[in-house]
Amino acid sequence: MKRSSSKSKECTLNAEDGYVRMFLRGRPVTMHIPDQQRESYSIDQKVALPDHKLKLQWVYGYRGRDCRSNLYLLPTGEIVYFNASVVVLYNTEEQQQRHYLGHNDDVKCLSVHPDMVTIATGQVAGNSKDGKLLAPHVRVWDSVSLNTLHVLGMGVFDRAVTCVAFSKSNGGTFLCAVDDANDHILSVWNWQKEKQLADVKCSNDSVLAAVFHPMDTNLIVTCGKSHINFWTMEGNTLTKRQGLFEKHEKPKYVLCVAFAENGDAITGDSSGNIYIWAKGGNRISQVVSGAHEGGIFSVCVLKDGTMVSGGGKDRKVVLWDHDYRKQSEMEVGDSFGPVRALAEGKPGELFIGTTKNAIIRAAFPDTLTPIVQGHTDELWGLDIHPSMEQFVTCSQDKQVHLWDTNSHQPLWSKTIEDPGRSAGFHPSGAVLAVGTMTGRWLVLDTDTRDLVSMHTDGNEIISNVKYSPDGNFLAVASHDNFVYIYAVTENGRKYSRVGKCTGHSSFVTHLDWSKDSKYLVTNSGDYEILFWEASNGKHVTNMDTVRNLEWSTSTCTLAFNTFGIWPDGADGTDINAVCRSHDGSLLASADDFGKVHLFSFPCSQPRAPSLEYGGHSSHVTNVAFLHDNSHLISTGGKDTSILQWVVA
Repeated sequence: MKRSSSKSKECTLNAEDGYVRMFLRGRPVTMHIPDQQRESYSIDQKVALPDHKLKLQWVYGYRGRDCRSNLYLLPTGEIVYFNASVVVLYNTEEQQQRHYLGHNDDVKCLSVHPDMVTIATGQVAGNSKDGKLLAPHVRVWDSVSLNTLHVLGMGVFDRAVTCVAFSKSNGGTFLCAVDDANDHILSVWNWQKEKQLADVKCSNDSVLAAVFHPMDTNLIVTCGKSHINFWTMEGNTLTKRQGLFEKHEKPKYVLCVAFAENGDAITGDSSGNIYIWAKGGNRISQVVSGAHEGGIFSVCVLKDGTMVSGGGKDRKVVLWDHDYRKQSEMEVGDSFGPVRALAEGKPGELFIGTTKNAIIRAAFPDTLTPIVQGHTDELWGLDIHPSMEQFVTCSQDKQVHLWDTNSHQPLWSKTIEDPGRSAGFHPSGAVLAVGTMTGRWLVLDTDTRDLVSMHTDGNEIISNVKYSPDGNFLAVASHDNFVYIYAVTENGRKYSRVGKCTGHSSFVTHLDWSKDSKYLVTNSGDYEILFWEASNGKHVTNMDTVRNLEWSTSTCTLAFNTFGIWPDGADGTDINAVCRSHDGSLLASADDFGKVHLFSFPCSQPRAPSLEYGGHSSHVTNVAFLHDNSHLISTGGKDTSILQWVVA
């Protein structure tokens, strides 16, 4: 008996009146059981795990907005980069990705060993479910097998590992790393022995790069805010020589460093100058002034000894000969943003990572083909095309992307005036609605991306836009506590407001339509479940009217068929989204700990068992099954990533 009494603290069954009551943050949440389940329902019934699994198939986007030197070509023909907590190995010829999933939070830096197989990646400190800090660390792994070989620095690094690099000249025995502590500690490791050899306070200011000299195992160059330092390692001490700018302009930031064939160091800085530092010294031996307008985020020395540089403000990629004379240049389009990282591809080919989280395949004089695109700001809006293998996302970066799940490219992108928050397709697929952060919502033609209609309801976040299954209504849910209902005619081209649902005492978070398009159910920030008549927005208080309704979707996190998703002691904000598969067998949820969970549906027993999947790093904000249930799409909030999972 003991077990049910412990369970009863947070979940009780009232068989007589046919409801289950759970508690979130001490608030009661009452959910009514459909008549046909009342007899058989037991709160203690064991629930099976789902009979399907998820496998990560594709990661959309790249982290270029605030990370650097994180794009390389491997001998396998794959480019390697990261987004959220996933390191992506992308074969652009075969259009296939593999994924290293060893990290449990944001990856911030990456280095490829001279053997071109071993890779080191560093991550930030994260938070686990139970509020414990996950320590920042470096993982060294094999890019062929994807096996983790070594984990370095658990409990040593502070906040995050922001730079990591293998030594070049001694067979890559050493690894250096810089963390995000106040003093930005530079440490050197024998990574195979997992042993720290030396460490030193590097700089109070931000450190943007740390690399070993290619010919001198004991020399490390670091650069960042108003400094470049040359460190010599002797035994377990690191001694610093500051780079001397002397008569030359001292930049606010030294943004990147690379090495010429002869061992000279080459830096690009925030003033647009390239400085050459003679091998082994700390003085400038040559200057290319005004190489770019604005900062130079990346310098890459090519195999033939020539060099390319990538500009921020001017978005230019410039090719220089051995004597630093300009040979050729091309400009990255404004929609992709400034150049963040450069990597040499096959002969004559370059890969360009940008600050707007895109990767472009390029060749001089002017070939630029985007191969990876993504959002650049917090991402919440997601919906699935009703009949095609497509989905839409919209984010606070004001971009709406319509994606093809087979080519993994946007079919189109559109810039809107306000930050986006929610999206919903009309059942015909002909139009889609987009809700914004400002109370404005708009309707776009899915073929032409033309603006069909624009409206404003309130001046707060539109958390949800959802068409009724018959396509005759649109519900617009707002953070102003109201749901606005519109009659929809002319196949989604004409809108007139017919009702306003008034009754929530907190912002509306989720909503579902009944299959017959006559009712809707809503959840709110204070864990209320309310029901409404679609035709006029009237609040339905008689539970017998709605208890047996079949719902077209299950996206409400509080409902009799979904409440099993809530873990023990959950705070009601821990789960951001839930979605039922179209065949009614699976339920996916998106939580605040970077995880996607898969449950059996219905999910009507407390704390139902689930399969758990990592890959996102911050809050997972949304999940949705493709129309044929073959895939699941999930979106990350702050990590701005979109993950595509195969349902196997």
